Amino acid sequence: MIRSRTTLALLLAPLAALIVVGCLYRGYFAGLLPSAAAELDELTLPPGFHIAVYAGNVPSARQMAVGPAGIVFVGSRSEGKVYAVVDRDGDHRADQVHVLASGLNMPSGVAFRDGALYVAAVNRVLRFPDVARDLARPPKPEVVSDAYPPNAHHGWKFIAFGPDGRLYVPVGAPCNVCAPPGPLYATITRLDLAGGRPEVVARGVRNSVGFDFHPQTGELWFTDNGRDWLGDEQPPDELNRLTRPGEHFGFPFCHGNGLRDPEHNGGRPCSEFTAPARELGPHVAALGMRFYTGTMFPEKYRGGIFIAEHGSWNRSTPIGYRVAFVKVENGRATSYETFAAGWLKGSAASGRPADVLVMPDGALLISDDKAGRIYRVSYGSG
Repeated sequence: MIRSRTTLALLLAPLAALIVVGCLYRGYFAGLLPSAAAELDELTLPPGFHIAVYAGNVPSARQMAVGPAGIVFVGSRSEGKVYAVVDRDGDHRADQVHVLASGLNMPSGVAFRDGALYVAAVNRVLRFPDVARDLARPPKPEVVSDAYPPNAHHGWKFIAFGPDGRLYVPVGAPCNVCAPPGPLYATITRLDLAGGRPEVVARGVRNSVGFDFHPQTGELWFTDNGRDWLGDEQPPDELNRLTRPGEHFGFPFCHGNGLRDPEHNGGRPCSEFTAPARELGPHVAALGMRFYTGTMFPEKYRGGIFIAEHGSWNRSTPIGYRVAFVKVENGRATSYETFAAGWLKGSAASGRPADVLVMPDGALLISDDKAGRIYRVSYGSG
């Protein structure tokens, strides 16, 4: 009897192993392992919305840009890599993640135009021509510009093409708070791809790592990270609106709506600078942002702004680690609320949203550079 039970156990063991492996295999190709599935259950969204893992192997995922056939190009910060995420069968889950480049200096910014992928590292902008032709054998990059400062502090970038056809590139201040040591620091610039030096379009911008252009007016709206070490509740991060080239947004003299810097104000009245369109949470680390131009989401969200809030690093009570939504009406930011949350659990975080991207079908992608994932948010049956 004991021998027959032992024989049966030996016969069933391989079958049990196959079942376990099969479940893991199925989970892997569904884009989520058991740990990811458990974390998804803890994320919260408004009623009717759904979140899933779109890609689960994109280390240090930062800015995203969509290319032909829905290819999602992704920059990184600490990994030094640029990725192409491919959903070949259209099931809203990535089938492949290609590494297009490696060994770059914080290549966090990506933009796609006319068949070419543009990548912003710390001090230069690169172009990968005809990049989608063969993702397994990507082209060698061409240098578009090497005119940017080499400072790593706030040197990571977010880039996008404007309605004028030029490439917009921010340059952060190389400090927590200081007088900019050169004309390009604490600015947003734009590049003419035909050549020439960067042109400054916005000044007094401490560290913008996200912007977009209003779908009707073409105006540039951007996030800006406030300085540190003024306490938990100040200064706020900012959502700003550029109405004309050359506007100054206050750094290092003033922050938010009229908060004078105690060290660097120099007697400057805050009224001489452009105030934010909306104050965001203090130290939320507002990064990537996009106007919602799709039709999948309810009317409330159309024309508004989704913002990836990466999360505080030195606040006594952590804040951020979420995706926020700002309603925009008649050129004004009229409300600010949490859209997706749950990555922050007490003082620990399972993820840090870094960018958002509206896909052609209207779904919203969220990159997470802590978990190395990209999430897809849909509404209804989308």
